Amino acid sequence: MAQANRIIKKYPNRRLYDTEISSYITLEEVRQLVLDNEHFEVRDAKSGEDLTRSVLLQIISEHEEKGQPMLSPQLLSQIIRFYGDSLQGFMGPYLERSLQVFLDQQQQFRTQLNSLMGQTPWSLLNELTERNLDVWKSMQRGFLDAASQATPAGQPSARPGTKKP
Repeated sequence: MAQANRIIKKYPNRRLYDTEISSYITLEEVRQLVLDNEHFEVRDAKSGEDLTRSVLLQIISEHEEKGQPMLSPQLLSQIIRFYGDSLQGFMGPYLERSLQVFLDQQQQFRTQLNSLMGQTPWSLLNELTERNLDVWKSMQRGFLDAASQATPAGQPSARPGTKKP
């Protein structure tokens, strides 16, 4: 069964009315619906026309104006150039797929980071120390093996600080 969309009505005075909670809401509250993965539609209160894209673009525009923007003027110019182009129909799905791949990779990175950070700092430090100790021991064994092979058989090896007879 398809999930019913939450209906938000936009009135001529630009106010937004959420029919689910029977209250007026702000653009910031609509943004929070997006962040909460709520399914909704924004409809013109008189005509019933779908205004969802327009409201979402308005939210993006407001966030681009404050803080650090995500969309550079070059990127926006390139997007504008696709309008009316023969490839315009491919651009939307391409951007959606690209963003989904990015989100999947981001989630995978977060999962790996959380599994790493899920360990206590002491256990991480202990693991690192054990690995370093193993490397140090194998390096020492290699030096001792090389030194024993370099010493002629039957002769004691010279130790630092002692003189050879």
